[in-house]
Amino acid sequence: MVPSRLFLTKGIGRHREKLTSFEMALRNAEIANYNLVRVSSIVPPRCKIIPKSQGIKHLAKGQIVFCVLSENASNEPHRLIAASIGVAIPKDENIHGYLSEHESFGQTERVAGDYSEDLAAYMLATTLGVQFDLDTSYDEKKEIWKISGHIVTTRHITQSATCDRKGLWTTVIAAAVFLE
Repeated sequence: MVPSRLFLTKGIGRHREKLTSFEMALRNAEIANYNLVRVSSIVPPRCKIIPKSQGIKHLAKGQIVFCVLSENASNEPHRLIAASIGVAIPKDENIHGYLSEHESFGQTERVAGDYSEDLAAYMLATTLGVQFDLDTSYDEKKEIWKISGHIVTTRHITQSATCDRKGLWTTVIAAAVFLE
C-alpha cells in the first residue's frame, strides 16, 4: 500500500484517567473510530494533502488506518503542553517528503508548530543535498530553498493546551492520516 492522500487533524482531551483523556483527544480529532497504526515519517511521492472533512469520508469505522501521530499528556496543573506534526513537500512531486513529530512542554502552539515544520524541512533538505542549519532564521532558510531550486511546501498542525488546574489528565494530539 502506497498512500495517495493524507489529511491532518488535531485534538485535545481531559479526564481523570490518562487513557480516557487520550481517547477524548482522538474523538476531538475525529479519529477515535479507527484502529490507528503508527508509521514513520515519509510522505510518498505524489501524495496529496486533502482537507480532514474530505478524508474522513473515505474511512469506515473499525478500519485499520496508518498515521503519523504526535501525542503529549500531563496532569500537572497549569502545565503548557503541545503536540505537533510538521510537513515538508519537495517541489519535484516524484520525490518523497517528510513528516515530523514534536512534543513539548512550555512551548506555545506557534513555537511548537514552527519547530516541527523546521524539523520536517531539515529532514527533506538533507536528502536533497541542500545545506540547512536549524539555527538559521526561517526567512533565511526559505531563501536558501528558493536559490537551490528546491522550493518546498511546509506546514504544520499543532495542538497545545494548558493542563487542568485541578489535575485532570490533559492529552493533546496531532496526526497525519494516510489514505490509499
